Amino acid sequence: MSSRYHETLTAENCAFLLIDHQTGTMLGVQDIRLDQFRSNVLALAKTAKVHDVPVVLTASHATGPNGPLMPELLTMFPDSPVVYRPGPINAFDDPAFVQAVEQTGRKKLVMAGVTTDVCLYFPVISALARNYDVWAVYDASGCWDAMSELTSCMRMTQAGAIVCNWAVVTAMLQSDWRRPSAAGTMDVFANHLPFYGMLANNLARARD
Repeated sequence: MSSRYHETLTAENCAFLLIDHQTGTMLGVQDIRLDQFRSNVLALAKTAKVHDVPVVLTASHATGPNGPLMPELLTMFPDSPVVYRPGPINAFDDPAFVQAVEQTGRKKLVMAGVTTDVCLYFPVISALARNYDVWAVYDASGCWDAMSELTSCMRMTQAGAIVCNWAVVTAMLQSDWRRPSAAGTMDVFANHLPFYGMLANNLARARD
């Protein structure tokens, strides 16, 4: 097994690539409830914000039916590069996107996209071919049906990506509740993983 599977994400070694979270394409996501999907995307994005991790946003054919990027992402990352691809379906086929990724200086990429079987899978494979370590976040991505989502995750795993949910990324970047980012991480969990927020509330009451 490659040693990269034994390594962990840190705020210093990774970048987040959020691909085609567009208000038109997202309407086609059927493997998860749309409100839960949106919540997962925002949880992943907030995790990057809490840890000040570099973020690259990209959209495909944003003036067409795919629609604009989620406005929350643009508001959250006003200083991050946004690559509007005029034609390439695979984000890594766009030189501006490749340049933006390279400029992060990071070799571990946390990636999510819509749809999982195309907009995430294609750039995951391209990133792996460029010797990046890839963490593909399946629940901040989405597909037309559950089988397409499952088989896409299987293909990415077979290719060498690490497939996980947003909570794994959030917990790994936090790593220790004694770190200064704990309050921000707890806020992410409380707002996007409600049961955990309730547990934290119970703990706080028990200490009072």
